[in-house]
Amino acid sequence: MSEGPEQDEELELTSPLVPLFVITNGRALPPDHEYEHTTLVTAAAERGQAAARTLSPEAGQVMDLVANGFLSVAEVAGHTHLPLGIVRILLAQLEEDGLILARRPIPRSERVDRELVSAVLEGLKNRFGA
Repeated sequence: MSEGPEQDEELELTSPLVPLFVITNGRALPPDHEYEHTTLVTAAAERGQAAARTLSPEAGQVMDLVANGFLSVAEVAGHTHLPLGIVRILLAQLEEDGLILARRPIPRSERVDRELVSAVLEGLKNRFGA
């Protein structure tokens, strides 16, 4: 017969009893373009020990996730089970503190004029006889 819950179980970082604004210290959501779903984040090479010690449990979990490589913002949200907006706020705070580096997604290239590409292809076929 069990006398209580196992003490080896990992504690939940968030629960329905903890409002999400407590996790973010009431910070506002950064602009959508700042941390898109595909923005890659990783831990900075030189982490400040003082700043790392004062992290919230959720920010510490994010730091543990990105310590050994790049993860997208969407992957961080999936691993932490936090809403994407909350993760974006945490990442903005961590980047301000110099604890993470963010690599913005490469912008999509402009659409190519199909007529121009067809004309070049026809010219190459005429020149080299394909």
